[in-house]
Amino acid sequence: MKIANILYDHAADLLRSIFDWRLSGQPVLDPAVYFPASGRFSAAWQTLREEALCIADKLSTVPRFHELMAQQAAISAQDQRDWRMFVIKAYGVMFPENAARCPALAELVSSNPDVLTATISFLAPWKHIPEHRGPFRGVIRYYLGLSVPQAPDGLPGTVLTVDGTDYRIASGQWLLWDDTFAHEVRNNTDEVRIALLLDVRRRGMPPDMEVLSRLLIAAAGTAVRFRKLA
Repeated sequence: MKIANILYDHAADLLRSIFDWRLSGQPVLDPAVYFPASGRFSAAWQTLREEALCIADKLSTVPRFHELMAQQAAISAQDQRDWRMFVIKAYGVMFPENAARCPALAELVSSNPDVLTATISFLAPWKHIPEHRGPFRGVIRYYLGLSVPQAPDGLPGTVLTVDGTDYRIASGQWLLWDDTFAHEVRNNTDEVRIALLLDVRRRGMPPDMEVLSRLLIAAAGTAVRFRKLA
């Protein structure tokens, strides 16, 4: 397992280097340019929240992130507090049983082919996801708060830090960003934070990066299919 983790880390570093060499940009992105469909998700946030709360009623059945992807144990399991992920879609592969439990979300995801991965993220009280970077810039991250507890100061109690800037995203608020920039998350409350995380195909890349990105996404989708069959 350690060897697999080392290989994953080296591959991720290589991919980041290639994409960093060919692409540049800001950590926070304009949805009108990069994800025009984002408004449909934010407009439906209350419906999506109700679906997520139904999942939360049986939260112990939702896998922890490192149980889905062992290579993420360093950021998922380091403090013994849960980070659970309810996956609707992963690298283009739908999970029908999970989708059936979130029909509104599943319809939105299915009608937007640029959405490659859709997950409802449940962050335990006082959970800290340490600073890390995503593997490559061929996808970007949409973060929509669904049920975000408040801190004593009345502001959202979960802090997402991207490239050194703190974002306190409330229920119904969102951020579109490039997760290859260093980022971390802290839930500074006694309640579970629920958010929708979408990985979206990046638009406007150079042709060579577009081809490489599609190959990587297809390979990841194949790996997901084989794991489902295993």
